[in-house]
Amino acid sequence: MPDTSHTAILGAGVIGASWAALFLASGRSVAVFDPAEDAAENVRAYIDRAWPAMTELGLTGRGTPDRISFHTSAAEAVDGAGFVQENVPERLPIKHATFARIEPALAPDAIVASSASGLTLGQMQEGWADPARFVLGHPFNPPHLIPLVEVMGNERTAPDVVERAEAFYADIGKVTIRVQKEVPGHVANRLQAAVWREAIHLVQSGVASVGDVDKAMSAGPGLRWAAMGPTTLFGLGAGPGGLAAFCDHFADTFNGWWDDLGTPRLNDQTATMLAAGLDEATKGASVDDMAARRDAMFVALQKALTSLRTR
Repeated sequence: MPDTSHTAILGAGVIGASWAALFLASGRSVAVFDPAEDAAENVRAYIDRAWPAMTELGLTGRGTPDRISFHTSAAEAVDGAGFVQENVPERLPIKHATFARIEPALAPDAIVASSASGLTLGQMQEGWADPARFVLGHPFNPPHLIPLVEVMGNERTAPDVVERAEAFYADIGKVTIRVQKEVPGHVANRLQAAVWREAIHLVQSGVASVGDVDKAMSAGPGLRWAAMGPTTLFGLGAGPGGLAAFCDHFADTFNGWWDDLGTPRLNDQTATMLAAGLDEATKGASVDDMAARRDAMFVALQKALTSLRTR
């Protein structure tokens, strides 16, 4: 494994700042590039807020929040970095321009991973003269608390790069999955898009309110899925007969439900309806208050699940 003790973050919005906090917590130094004038102030404030939660999860034993530097160009930021996490805006011209600037400045063994959620690896590779060391490394927000990273390479990726990226992420406490085929949204975003589509349909159809649909998820399937995935859980649902028995018993039921699922569109009218419903459900709580509540719940869940998984 090449040296990844020094890392770089390109783009320091919410995702980039979260990655920076986690990289620092793992004992690495971090060089940050973001063109915003207040980037350094915002990133430092984010790290200060994130550090106690990461400490509670046992992630900061090797690190310090002080090993961070800020740079005026992307090429300067990646100089000497063994691992680069790219988080610039998801517009291909911006991605491609960024890649063109950093490619000549990269260390010979450096890996660059993109956090892109809406762009495919193939689209982004067109911004490289040689994309052999460039992979998809898509996290779930916020990366310093949610373990998942979706990793992908393809025929243009060097043979060992995906494995090296997975090893890096494992070392900082992440759980990786391998995306084997290029599809918009990768894996996890498509799963949550499917669930949200039906959640919106249920509200639009008058079946339940925004708050109650969310409550149905967080107190029901969401709680189960935090422990195990849906196929594994359904495999437990028929006892000794396993998944085959479950499918045999519930085939007509699920086929009927699937045929009845809705196909809403996320337009202005839908957005207004959802925003009003969410405001009612949260009693007008601020975004900062809700984010703090979310993070506290994430920490509690992670601690409980980690304790059980390591027994």
